[in-house]
Amino acid sequence: MSIMRYAALTIALAAPLMSARAGEVKIDAELGQSVIAASKPGTVYLRLSLKGLAAEKRGRRTPINAAIVIDRSGSMQGQRIEAAQEGARVALKRLSSDDKIALVAYNHNVDVLSAAAPLRDPERLNAAIDKLEASGTTALYAGVEEGGRQVEEYLSENGVNRVVLLSDGLANVGPSQPSDLAKLGRKLASKGISVSTIGLGLDYNEDLMQRLAAASDGNHAFVERPSDLAEIFDREFGDALAVSARDITIIIECKSGFTPKRILGRDGSIEGDKVTLKLNQLQAANERYVVIEMEGADTHGEGAADVADVRVTYTDLDSGKAAEAEAKPTVRFSSNAKEIDDSLNKTVMSQVTQQIATEQSEKAVELRDKGDITGARKVLEDNALYLKRSRDTYSSGAAPAATSSIKGLSDLEKQSVEAANNLDEEAWSRTRKMMRSEQHKAKVQQAY
Repeated sequence: MSIMRYAALTIALAAPLMSARAGEVKIDAELGQSVIAASKPGTVYLRLSLKGLAAEKRGRRTPINAAIVIDRSGSMQGQRIEAAQEGARVALKRLSSDDKIALVAYNHNVDVLSAAAPLRDPERLNAAIDKLEASGTTALYAGVEEGGRQVEEYLSENGVNRVVLLSDGLANVGPSQPSDLAKLGRKLASKGISVSTIGLGLDYNEDLMQRLAAASDGNHAFVERPSDLAEIFDREFGDALAVSARDITIIIECKSGFTPKRILGRDGSIEGDKVTLKLNQLQAANERYVVIEMEGADTHGEGAADVADVRVTYTDLDSGKAAEAEAKPTVRFSSNAKEIDDSLNKTVMSQVTQQIATEQSEKAVELRDKGDITGARKVLEDNALYLKRSRDTYSSGAAPAATSSIKGLSDLEKQSVEAANNLDEEAWSRTRKMMRSEQHKAKVQQAY
């Protein structure tokens, strides 16, 4: 594997500030090494990190405009529908009269149990929740579509617009392919609406649920036991309440000598030397990052050089105004091998490693889907070894990686080992759902 490069630069908002504003987003443009080889520098990894101000420093919390969309098909009978009801009640307890909420249920039909409205009468919502009964088949697409329509009734430029979907089964009425739901997710994202998906049990389509969430920059969770649903709903609405910035656009224009090759972990576009990505939202105190793989020129004179121009625009939800930031990361070329090695940024490299390891996890799923259990197991075992070596390297010596980054490597290593040991037919349904959920979390840095 080629070496990962680093040049650190922390930037503030472009507008001058006397002190940190509540909605300020801290942005770091970093590479894997601050000094790289003047001769054949090879692959260069640029990491752009975004982090919102800690929640306790914010003067207000962001208002929520949400629709809870619950599967009430026949497979939800009994404990599952009861757990869904309790989860919805938990969500309501998180909200206040400043928030807008809708409740949608679907089987082969879609029912608006409570249309979008300010949460002035929680008892009315609880009464609607109590009436949920399970029967019929699963029109998942139509349920999400209606949830989106409900959110649009109070679409807010200065709030969080979110659909929260719960399903335990396969979509079998209306559009039902992962590509169909991804397209719907992109449509909702274009309006500023994210879709978080909660898959319950072992019978739902994890590809459909994960792609819907990814396309709209939402969360995705696998819940094996109904008894865990209330906690997931609580975390999901806690995540929504923490959002401090949204409608984030990142534009990276690489300088001469640095050619962008691909984006790790996220969707985006590369046109010539220009990279464009969009994120729907950023939670306070939660770091989200993107990694760009670039190719360095074969040779370069020694000395400093600009790597890229980075521009980030977003909506500050505390002020309700557009804001932007810029960065101009630089790097120094050298022929001194020790100087190059000593400039390693272990935190950046550990996060790049997480994205590469997640790609390998996805490759293992593809192999297992084709029936190649041996090949999938080898990929996962090799991945675990790669993560262990990386963890040992980045957690030791001078300037070790941040504790959170090392934990991320440890978690992925354990997941790879567990998955490698559970690829047989009996265990595969659970293993696959767990892998898809963890892959999503690693790629988007999900807060829970």
